[in-house]
Amino acid sequence: MLLDGDEVSAVGRDPNPVRRRIGIVFQSFNLFPHMSVARNITLSLTEVLGQSGDAARQRASELLARFGLAEKADVYPDQLSGGQQQRVAIIRALAMQPEVLLLDEITSALDPELVGEVLDVVRELKGSGITMLIATHEMAFAREISDRVCFLHGGSVAEIGSPTQMFGDPRDERTQQFLRRVRSN
Repeated sequence: MLLDGDEVSAVGRDPNPVRRRIGIVFQSFNLFPHMSVARNITLSLTEVLGQSGDAARQRASELLARFGLAEKADVYPDQLSGGQQQRVAIIRALAMQPEVLLLDEITSALDPELVGEVLDVVRELKGSGITMLIATHEMAFAREISDRVCFLHGGSVAEIGSPTQMFGDPRDERTQQFLRRVRSN
């Protein structure tokens, strides 16, 4: 795997510097249930980056305000809706100022009415300069937000192209079959 032309997956490579450059948001949130929202966000800032508690809290406060969750800093994850928990998970990843953000089916565990609020966060991030790699079954959203689309089949990239090409004129038979099934549902 290359990151800015650097082979970050090389055998024997120390993964920690690479991990600091990449943020990951999972479909199941993975928030620490025994920590407040603010502590979920500040933990990596203080423990990994060595920031002071005050600096970490300031960063958390700024991001919570940016994404409409300022009043939730002192609550615990089980007091949040699924959409709010997913936004906190995104904020936690963003707090580390990653160059790349990996988003793995971030709407799959949400009720349909909560999907929109999470997708709005990703729409806002599109213009922020962060490279996002998004695994999703939200085809309309993928078409709207993507610069490039990959169709994966059996763990391999079956096809890659622009959203216009991939959704309008896919070349791979597996991509065509998938899109026919999605469109018929």
